Amino acid sequence: QVQLVESGGGLVQPGGSLRLSCAASGRTFTPYGMGWFRQAPGKDREFVAAISWSGGVTYYADSVKGRFSISRDNAKNTVYLQMGSLKPEDTAVYYCAAARTYGGPWSGAYAYDYWGQGTQVTVSS
Repeated sequence: QVQLVESGGGLVQPGGSLRLSCAASGRTFTPYGMGWFRQAPGKDREFVAAISWSGGVTYYADSVKGRFSISRDNAKNTVYLQMGSLKPEDTAVYYCAAARTYGGPWSGAYAYDYWGQGTQVTVSS
């Protein structure tokens, strides 16, 4: 059984920064790729960023390009999302996801096999 455990959410002022972490655990599990999605109240879940595990190629939603950065630590099976210049519209529950193999474009939720429980990020003064 693969588990994804997120951490690092919280309350931050506009313009501030936060770093989210997501550790994947499970018997001999090595992800093909991992990503972050978010869901604000009353809205659909949307893609934020993704990274391929072997080559470290990154993908971002237009709304976060230049402000967010995704990275991974292969040895720890952990993915990070460094968020900067945060805006109130970034407020959402952020979910980490992992793919066992390539299942489609990284921006699609269907490409992922495992999901974390979510961590709340609130951007407010």
